[in-house]
Order: sequence, then structure tokens, then C-alpha cells
Amino acid sequence: QKQFVESGGGLVQPGGSLRLSCTASELDLDLWSIGWFRQAPGAEREGVSCISRSDGSTNYADSVKGRFTISRDGAKNAVYLQIDDLKPEDTGTYYCAALNSWGTCRLQTYGYLYWGQGSVVTVSS
Repeated sequence: QKQFVESGGGLVQPGGSLRLSCTASELDLDLWSIGWFRQAPGAEREGVSCISRSDGSTNYADSVKGRFTISRDGAKNAVYLQIDDLKPEDTGTYYCAALNSWGTCRLQTYGYLYWGQGSVVTVSS
């Protein structure tokens, strides 16, 4: 099966920054819409950002607008999530996922075919 790998998580103080990476060895990520999701302990998984396959347009959850930036690096076959001004409520396991769809990407989990195992982000003093 397709293997997605997330990396870049860790323990960060409030106000700090992280860059999460999503890579895949068997998929050209430029041909897929890619979403980032997160899940805190005891909470539902929520979409935080995505980047569309068709035109590279992006979408962000209201809670992360202005702090999170999603981007692609085709040469490295990677999608990144730059997270700035981290808050304690950003704590959780972050997942990337691939959506085989044109048009505007969506932050709901429906339709995303491939998922990584997640990278843990902990925001704490």
C-alpha cells in the first residue's frame, strides 16, 4: 500500500514554530490534493489545511488562519505545513492525507485515500 510519512513534530513552547513535512515514496504528490489534519487526545480529527491538485489553491481552518501555511516542493516530492505562533490548543497528532480530486480541496476527511501515521506536536512551557 501507499506509504505516507509525516515528520517535524516535537515539543515546542507557546509562540514557537514548527515545519511539518509530508512525503511519499510511491506517489507524486503534485498529482494529488493534500490535506493536513490533526487530532488531540479525546477529540475528533479535524482538518486544518489543504492544497489543491489543480491550481495549488489552499484552504485553512479558521482557527489556524494567519499562523499556518501549506506549501509544496515538487523537487522533494513533499508537502509542508509551516506552523507559526503555536498555541497550546495546537497540540495533537498531525496527519497528511491525499485526495484524488480536482478543484478546491476540502477539510473534511471524506474522500482522502492515503494517510500517514502522524507526527506528534506538543505545545507546552
